[in-house]
Amino acid sequence: MNTAEAKRVLETALICANSPMQLPEMKALFDGELGPDTLRRLLDELVNDWSERGVELVALASGWRFQSRPELRPYLDRLHPEKPPKYSRAALETLAIVAYRQPVTRGDIEDIRGVTVSSQIVKQLEDRGWIEAIGYREAPGRPALYATTKQFLDDLGLASLDQLPPIDGSGDGSRGAEAMAALEQAPPLLDDGQGSLPLDTESAPADTPPEPQPAVSTDDEPPHAATSAGTEAAPSADAAEPLPSTDTPA
Repeated sequence: MNTAEAKRVLETALICANSPMQLPEMKALFDGELGPDTLRRLLDELVNDWSERGVELVALASGWRFQSRPELRPYLDRLHPEKPPKYSRAALETLAIVAYRQPVTRGDIEDIRGVTVSSQIVKQLEDRGWIEAIGYREAPGRPALYATTKQFLDDLGLASLDQLPPIDGSGDGSRGAEAMAALEQAPPLLDDGQGSLPLDTESAPADTPPEPQPAVSTDDEPPHAATSAGTEAAPSADAAEPLPSTDTPA
């Protein structure tokens, strides 16, 4: 088989594939006659051949596939005018923190966001195939460690986590917002099956902040000076108004 015929076979297989193709599958097309170096050269030639067309050949985390170019998406959306699913801020922040800080536990996410993460959001992201538990932290309770999946990268059109938009800043308190903003700048999630599963809809319970813990006073300040966030300090006994005297004048 000559090079031109091999490239034609490979191109046809990629166009007809229902999912990204990996190199072992491509080698099976030619019964092992072509090695990885030859296949990679043919893939590079196909990328160049399609460079001026509305469809491009890209390498993703799980393999190679043909897809429409992002700038043509507005025109293609007119064929399917239904509104895409919306993602809540809580869901996007959770997903972004997992993407940029993985592996993380649910407690890590709550520490960064400053609020409790509902089990439903974690389950919905798992059902989407965007995050998964990859192990357990050796700590009390052995909490699950979460990381993103290849499906997450495929839906973003990325080959690796290194291609995620960078985030700035060093303070952990702003990591959640920065990661979410960076993730929103990435290519949209365009998997065809996304509309079948609602993600964090309005009927879903919203994240609730953790209950405030009672403040603990220190030896350097009076007890009434330590208060929880958003609560005014109660007046001390010394500051209370004196009761009227009950003594009668002599």
